[in-house]
Amino acid sequence: MKTYQYKVKGVDYQVEIADVEGNIAKVNVNGIPFEVELQKPINAAKHPQMSTPKVAAPQPAPAPATTATTATATPAAAPAPAQGAGSAVKSPLPGTITDVKVQVGQHVNAGDVVLTLEAMKMQNNIEAEVSGNVTAVAVKPGDTVMEGAVLITIG
Repeated sequence: MKTYQYKVKGVDYQVEIADVEGNIAKVNVNGIPFEVELQKPINAAKHPQMSTPKVAAPQPAPAPATTATTATATPAAAPAPAQGAGSAVKSPLPGTITDVKVQVGQHVNAGDVVLTLEAMKMQNNIEAEVSGNVTAVAVKPGDTVMEGAVLITIG
């Protein structure tokens, strides 16, 4: 496991790269597991796959985990992948889920508020971009999400 030390806006982060498969890196940031999608796969010879225990879907606790990256990584991890088919509603910025207003099977119209995301002390209403039935809810109140994380899937 490779370990790196980063300082972002005065906050220290310890980043451990546990596993790299294609363009997905499994990392621990200050002990919190994340799956990070890389913009392009990195050279596997530089980061050989290790036989470490596989981490289930990451469940990050609310913690300051702002952009802790390697030179080739871009954080875009979701706390859990959406299981439904359809159009994904993604997080426009990193933050904490404060309220989920829909459930699987519920019909929503384009423009309906589906959840509330707190970012930088502001409550942001996240709206459905398409009409349809909710096929998956990938987050719950209290979850911390990164920019681009799939929150809800509408089919």
